[in-house]
Amino acid sequence: MSKKIVIINGHPDKQSLCYTLAESYHRGALSGGAQSQMLHLCEMTFNPVLQYGYRQRTPLEPDLENARRAIGEADHLVWIYPTWWGTFPALMKGFIDRIFLPGFAFRYRDNSPLWDKLLKGKTARLIVTMDSPRWYYWLVARQPGHHAMKKGLLEFSGIRPVRITTLSPVKSSTDTTRRKWLDQIHQLGCQQC
Repeated sequence: MSKKIVIINGHPDKQSLCYTLAESYHRGALSGGAQSQMLHLCEMTFNPVLQYGYRQRTPLEPDLENARRAIGEADHLVWIYPTWWGTFPALMKGFIDRIFLPGFAFRYRDNSPLWDKLLKGKTARLIVTMDSPRWYYWLVARQPGHHAMKKGLLEFSGIRPVRITTLSPVKSSTDTTRRKWLDQIHQLGCQQC
């Protein structure tokens, strides 16, 4: 049975490197025999604000219903996004807030500090672009976006392992470097990891 992959592009601009990386991974996954579906958040229509928090459920728009269904059925999630101010774009944060809700991603236990991880059995890959050098993000900034995604969201929901590919620095990259990155991401798609 072929692996079901959902690629989530969190960049709000269609003319971004992230959009091209998502397309490259998608082509690789298809050529590797996977079923691959892309969710470009910039093409979806939804309110990114979790209006009532967890106090009251905000109905999901059709694009979010479809995304939630795809994520629920997926074996492997691929998140592609830029690092802005240490983490990820507001559009992606809003998507996460609206989709990864109690009852879907996790469930609190009564009278316990523990929770049930409802997305067990899935794996993930983060493909993250940034202008800062990797060493700076690791040593000085302490990788807040990587930790938020890996520990705070995905592993919290039961998704593991979570692998991270960081592409940087983008702003000073050459066309040759970007072609190498696209080839690298295509290969990750072929390997379905």
